[in-house]
Amino acid sequence: MRIMFDEARNNQLKSVALLALFVGLIGFLGAAIGLFYGSTYFGMALAVLFAIVYSAIVFNTGDSMILSMSGARPVTKQEQPHLYHTIEGLAVAAGIPVPKAYIIDDSALNAFATGRSPKHASITVTSGLLKTMNRQELEGIIGHEMSHIKNYDVRFMMLTAVLVGIVVLLSDFLLRTFLWGGGRKRSEKEGQMVMIMIVVGFALAILTPLVGQLIQLAISRKREYGADASGTILTRYPPGLASALGKIAKDPDPLVDKANRATAHLFISNPFGAHERGKFIAKIFSTHPPVEERISALTGMRV
Repeated sequence: MRIMFDEARNNQLKSVALLALFVGLIGFLGAAIGLFYGSTYFGMALAVLFAIVYSAIVFNTGDSMILSMSGARPVTKQEQPHLYHTIEGLAVAAGIPVPKAYIIDDSALNAFATGRSPKHASITVTSGLLKTMNRQELEGIIGHEMSHIKNYDVRFMMLTAVLVGIVVLLSDFLLRTFLWGGGRKRSEKEGQMVMIMIVVGFALAILTPLVGQLIQLAISRKREYGADASGTILTRYPPGLASALGKIAKDPDPLVDKANRATAHLFISNPFGAHERGKFIAKIFSTHPPVEERISALTGMRV
């Protein structure tokens, strides 16, 4: 359990560091835009203000938007007593409030957690997963998702997704500004500076979204390994999750119909069913580590 507390504290610190990194990047993009219009400070302030407002809106409405986009519906204890008892038992073991339970009516085998904090969290599973998994396998899946909530992984990933989205929007605006913007009249020296900024702007507009996306994907993959490990501390039975992941890997129809690129990293396994092996490019652009590697890691665990 100490490992989980350490992981939660580390996630809090990493969230602050990540926020500082992206705020700096957002401020730099804003300054570049402001320079084109005559005031770097105004551009920087406007970009940071936009980031704060956008983040606040998404943080307060993001979980409900994710559930709605995914086609998840709430379920009662009377409807799914086994699911409810599993969530309640593991929430007690994790020492957090009991998350709400949701189901996606889909034959694919998958699940995800969402919520900005343990007090505002939910766990969603597909109907196909409920029909396929035995008790120990379902506990392994729920333990994994409970760990995401306990360790603040969900909030961390929501923060990452929001910041990457802001960087993409600002980079796109910067590119459009340099391509078609007018701006004020300038002296010859200022015009030369703007030409330099155009080159820098093109580089930022092209590379920043890509780098941000790679950071998001790398964080997502690392979080999956961490949740696998800390989830088994809750269940005390690594073979349960390993067996569940084995079934997910062999799912003949892994596509979650209402999944999209914005929510793919939240699922326990890639909802588009891409299980690439041994391909470097596929790995770095994947939202999840290879299932085979996760099973191998679980097989060697002792709790």
